[in-house]
Amino acid sequence: MGTRERRERSDQIDGELITLFHDALSRLDITENNIALTAVGGYGRGELSPGSDLDILLLHAGLSPEKLKEFVNAFLYPLWSTNRKVDYSLRTKSETLTAAQDDIKVALGLLDIRHICGNANLTDDVAASALEQWQKEYKKNLPKLRTSLEERHERAGELAYLLEPDLKEARGGLRDINSLRALARLDVIEVALDRVAAAESILMNVRDALHETSQRERDQLLFTEQDKVAALLNYADADVLMLEVAKSARAVDYTASRTWDRIDRLERLERRSIFKRSRPVGVAKGLVAFDGELAIDEAYEIESDPALGLRAAAIAAQRGLHLTVDACVDMASQLSDLPTPWPRQSREDLVTLIGAGEHMIETFEALDQEGLIARWIPEWSHVRFLPQRNVLHRHTVDRHMLETAFRAVALTRKVHRPDLLLIAALFHDIGKGFPNKDHSDYGEVLIQPLARRMGFDEEDVETLALMVKHHLLLSAVATRRDLDDPQTIAFVLAFIKDAQTLELLHALSIADGEATGTTAWSKWKAGLVQDLVNRCLAAMSGIAPAPQLELTPEQVEMAESGELRVLLTKRDENFVIEIISPDRTGLLSMVAAVLSISRLDVRSARTRTIGSSAVMTWLVALDAYAPEPTQEGLHSLLSKALDREIDINKRIEERINNYRKYPGIPTAPPVVIATNDLATNATVVEVRTHDKPGVLFNVSRTISKFGVDIRAAIVATLGAEAFDTLYVTDLQGNALSEEKAKILANQVENYLLTL
Repeated sequence: MGTRERRERSDQIDGELITLFHDALSRLDITENNIALTAVGGYGRGELSPGSDLDILLLHAGLSPEKLKEFVNAFLYPLWSTNRKVDYSLRTKSETLTAAQDDIKVALGLLDIRHICGNANLTDDVAASALEQWQKEYKKNLPKLRTSLEERHERAGELAYLLEPDLKEARGGLRDINSLRALARLDVIEVALDRVAAAESILMNVRDALHETSQRERDQLLFTEQDKVAALLNYADADVLMLEVAKSARAVDYTASRTWDRIDRLERLERRSIFKRSRPVGVAKGLVAFDGELAIDEAYEIESDPALGLRAAAIAAQRGLHLTVDACVDMASQLSDLPTPWPRQSREDLVTLIGAGEHMIETFEALDQEGLIARWIPEWSHVRFLPQRNVLHRHTVDRHMLETAFRAVALTRKVHRPDLLLIAALFHDIGKGFPNKDHSDYGEVLIQPLARRMGFDEEDVETLALMVKHHLLLSAVATRRDLDDPQTIAFVLAFIKDAQTLELLHALSIADGEATGTTAWSKWKAGLVQDLVNRCLAAMSGIAPAPQLELTPEQVEMAESGELRVLLTKRDENFVIEIISPDRTGLLSMVAAVLSISRLDVRSARTRTIGSSAVMTWLVALDAYAPEPTQEGLHSLLSKALDREIDINKRIEERINNYRKYPGIPTAPPVVIATNDLATNATVVEVRTHDKPGVLFNVSRTISKFGVDIRAAIVATLGAEAFDTLYVTDLQGNALSEEKAKILANQVENYLLTL
C-alpha cells in the first residue's frame, strides 16, 4: 500500500479508458477536437484506492445531444457491464464553470482536474478558468466550503476520537486534507500542507487496506476490520493501528483549525479600516490579545518564565481567544521546565484551563500538538491517542478524559471543591493501557506523584487518589447491589468517609457516565446513583461549614487597640496581606474594593470580627503590568477609602469595564445557598460563581445593604471559580430566620446574574 501503488492503479485505469474512448470515437466518427476525457477528485490526483469510484468529466465543444448520448453509451457501457462504479459528468466549458459556481463539490473537484486523452487544449482551458474562478470568487466560496465541512463533521464526528471512524468523511480525515489543498490554491494565506503530508500517507494506506480486506468501497473502519487492516499493513495489532490513525487525524484537524483561524482573522482585518484595526492589548504578564487571538509579547523573554505556558492556556480558554500557532511553537522551543512542585498559580492556571469547558479542548489540543502537555504532564504521553476497543466507549482514552472534564464543568457549582473535581475528571483514566494492571488501581498510583508535583497538599492528594481509584464505585454499587440492604450503604462508607468526598465522587460519576455515552449512562442509572448517594448522605453527619479564622494572641491584642493596621509580606509569587481594622458596616466590601483597584487578585482570604474590630488575612496575586504594592501605599489607600475620600464605586466600575474588553466565554449561572449553623449562631451564605474583578466587592456590598453583619468570611478562588463562605447575623448577633436567609440568598444570586 502506498503512493506508488495508487499511481499505478490510476495509470492502469487511464489505459483502459483511453482504449474505450478511442473505440467510441472511431465507431461514431467523432474527432478528438470536439471532446476531452478528464479525471477529477481523487482519481484526478492519481490517488485511486482499490474500491474508489472513477470520477470523470467529459468536456465537449458543441456536440449535439443525440451524438453525446450515443458516445456516452458506447464509451461507458463496457465499464457498466463489469460493474465498475463510474461517476461521470458531461459538460461544455461554460456549463462546467456554472456548475462550479453552484456546487462547491464541483469547484473542489475541478482543482484536481487531469487530462487523460482527447482535446488537451479544452482541458487546459477549463483547468485554468476553474482555478481563476476559484481564486476570484473565494469570498463566495469560503462560506460554502465551511458549511459543507461543518455539516460533514456533524454527521461523521471526529476521526481522532472515534473507535469506528470514517477515514474519509470524519473531521481530520481525507476530505479535510483535500479542503486544505483547495485553500492553499487561493494564494491568500499560507497553508502548512507539510504538517499533514505524513498523516495523509497513513490515512490513505489504511483506506486502501480497508478496501482490500473488505472487498468493497468502505471508508468506515469497523471493529471487525481493524485486526485485518492492521495485519495487512504490518502493525503489531489493531491498537497500534488506531493509535497511528488518531495521531494523523489530530495533525490534520489541528492544521485545518489553525488555517480557518487565519482566514477569519484576515476577513476581520479586511472589514476594518486601518484606523479601526485592533492593536495588541496586554491581558497578562507577557501576553497580548488582538483580533480574537492571544500572542506572546514580542519583547517578552520566554525562557525566563516557565509559568507562561499554562498562564497563556488559561487566559486563552477563559477569554475565548485562539492561541496563535507562533505562540505555541515558540513556547515549545523556548519554555523552561516548571519547578517541582509547581507554583500555586500554575496549578490554578491548569484548573482554570480545564474549567473553560469546550473552549478548553481547542486550547488543550494546540498545546498537545506542540508537545507542551507531555512536557508538563509526562503521564499524559501514554494515554495520548490511546484507543479503547470497548463498545461502551465512543472515544480514545485522552479524548474521553477531556470529555469527562468538559462534563464536569457543569457540575462545579454542586461541589465544595471544584478544583479537585476538574483535576480528577481530567485524569480519572490515567491508569489505562498498561498490561495486567487494573486501570483504577494503577490510576491511584499515578495520580499521587502527579498531584504532588502540581503542588496539592497531602489531604488533597489523598482525595484525588480516592476519586481516581473509586471513580466507578457508585455506578457499580448502584446497579449491582440492593440499595435497601444496610450492608450496601456500609460497603460504600467503608471507602468514602465524609460527605464532601462523596459529593465529589458523585459529580465525577455523572461526568464520566455522560462522557462515555448513552450505552453506559441513562436516566435510570443516574437515578439509582442519586438514590445511593442520598442514602449514604443520610448516614453521614453532613458537610460542616468552613472553619473561621483562628486568631493569634498578637492579633487579638492589635484588634483591641482599635487602630488600622496593614502588614504586607511577599510569599513566592504572591503576597500575604494582614489587615486589622475597626469594624464597620461594609468593611469587607471596602477592603475587597481597595485590593481590586490596586490590581491585586484575591486567591484566598479569611476574616473574623472580634469585639469592635475585624481581623483579615488575604492571599493575593499581582495583576499583569501593575506596580508592586507597598505596605504604606495599601494603608494609605484603605484609610482614604474608609474615610470616603475616594470614589470606590467609580474606581471598581473602571476596573470591571477594562476587563469587559475581552469578556470571555459563557459560564454557568451563580449559585447562592444560605443555611443556619448552630455552632456559631450565624447564617452561612455560600456563594459559588465565576471569578471576575469586583465579585467579592459586589457580593459583600449586597449582603451589607440587606441590613445584616458579616461576622466572618472564608474566600477561595479555585481556578476560574470563586467559592466564598460568609457568616452573617442580624443586628442583634443572631442567625437569620429561614425565610429571611432564603430572601438574602436570592438577592445575592440575582445581583450576580446582572454582573
